[in-house]
Amino acid sequence: MNEQTNPLEIFEKEAPEVARAFDQLIDALKQTTGLDPKTKQLVYIGIKSALGDSKAISYHVVMAKTLGATREEIRDTILIALTVCGLNGVANCLPAALAAFDQV
Repeated sequence: MNEQTNPLEIFEKEAPEVARAFDQLIDALKQTTGLDPKTKQLVYIGIKSALGDSKAISYHVVMAKTLGATREEIRDTILIALTVCGLNGVANCLPAALAAFDQV
């Protein structure tokens, strides 16, 4: 898979019914009220950082910034992953996150 390939587009093309169900799940999660939207995005960033998923981090950083997250909040969210996954997630995701934040 090249860098230009969007895995979500492949998912939608190859399994449209499952992709629609996944989108419905995301929509339902957006409607929950225990966390505000910015905090939800910071949680996603933390989880994706722990998984080392720098590509997804870039998307969630843009959403978090749009919702009012600061560069420091995004940085600290990723740094917390140090206690969960060690340096690997931070080393893979912090540069991508800060680059995405600075480009928006």
